[in-house]
Amino acid sequence: MRTRTRLSRHISEAPRIAIGCGALLFATLATGLTACSGGGGSSLTGSPYDATEQLSFGAAGDPDLPLKITATDPGTRITDVVATDAAGRPVPGELTADGRAWRSTSLLAAESRYTVRVATEDDSGDPGRGTHTFRTGRSDAERLAVSLGPEAGTYGVGQPITAELSKPVSGQRERALVEGSLVVRSTPAVEGAWHWVDDRTLHYRPREYWPAGASITVHAELAGVALGDGLRGSDAGPLELATGDRIEAVADISTHHMTVYQNGEELRTVPITTGKEGFATRNGKKVILAREEYVRMNGTSIGIPAGSAESYDLDVYWAARLTWSGEYVHGAPWSVGSQGVDNVSHGCTGLSTENAEWFFNLVKPGDIVEHVNGFGEDMAPFGNGFGDWNLSWEEWLAGSALAGATDDTGDGTQRQQNDRGTDRENDGDAPDAGGADASGEQLTTPLTSRLKPRI
Repeated sequence: MRTRTRLSRHISEAPRIAIGCGALLFATLATGLTACSGGGGSSLTGSPYDATEQLSFGAAGDPDLPLKITATDPGTRITDVVATDAAGRPVPGELTADGRAWRSTSLLAAESRYTVRVATEDDSGDPGRGTHTFRTGRSDAERLAVSLGPEAGTYGVGQPITAELSKPVSGQRERALVEGSLVVRSTPAVEGAWHWVDDRTLHYRPREYWPAGASITVHAELAGVALGDGLRGSDAGPLELATGDRIEAVADISTHHMTVYQNGEELRTVPITTGKEGFATRNGKKVILAREEYVRMNGTSIGIPAGSAESYDLDVYWAARLTWSGEYVHGAPWSVGSQGVDNVSHGCTGLSTENAEWFFNLVKPGDIVEHVNGFGEDMAPFGNGFGDWNLSWEEWLAGSALAGATDDTGDGTQRQQNDRGTDRENDGDAPDAGGADASGEQLTTPLTSRLKPRI
């Protein structure tokens, strides 16, 4: 079978499958799609006779059955098949060794238009061609819904994109189909990839931070795509996002100071205090999750017994949340004497009220705060906020079902290719305990259910 493909800019290039002579041939972007024909080597070029009446296309309109093409004339042999959807994406399949039949190796999308071109050869070696165009019908299969995040708006350059699935997807082929249908377009263009956090959650991030002032569009092209076990996909989006200035804060736990940068230029260095022994602030890069002008921080929310030596119950202002378990950067007027000198918090990064208000008014969700030179545990990549940037690019790609080359047309589209060939239609420093998130909740759980402020 010979397949054709239309190249577009993708996050990564999935293996494509081209099948002929009864064997599976795997090809990558670097080599292009490989095809072969049985016997005499007839092709779709030249001046073939019309062989349409010598072919059967079976139940071509049923999306719940494989596409099957059969030579009905005893003297006719199929030598080549090109089946594509309306967008030109190929349908993978295999040709029997005797050339009498061809069968798709994946189901077609529901309610989609397809064109099939078949090259044949008769007993005399003369080439023929048959063409069949059809539209698949509806499918009663259960639908996989995709929820894209975050909400539309402007974010910092560290903001990951999320895709939450309504059903778990664990098979490698099915994951490749889902991932390959999630399209990210950015201006200016970036190199990026999706990473499977678990069977229902994917995150997308660029290799480096997003450019400042970028425009980003995300959508899912899964409508009708067969995903196995009676499950078919659904579309989602488009989601429109943008990035603002590049704001980064580097908090040095050992020197008790935090330096804030805007678009690469240093704005201010301020004294801080972070988590003390037993409540150490996590090392690593953290994405600001939310801005909370006022937070009531109570030690019991993170397991500190009321009335104990570490107990606290405080009104906290100008708080930028870093983890779901309660780490914040916030105003801590009670610890001003220790800021720049010692670490006395329960895991949060404490600033004077003036500095905290200045920082609060500068930052937005998606901006980066990095803690360095600490003595606590490392920030986890997932599960307690967005620690995605603590993975190297190689580690990030290892979580992709389609890790490979990027197909670049220069239009800023990040779209992962696949072989589906189908389409449709309180860390809060109110004494912060600095421990791991005990909630175990997914990243898309509503914010109000995750508040565990520390100080």
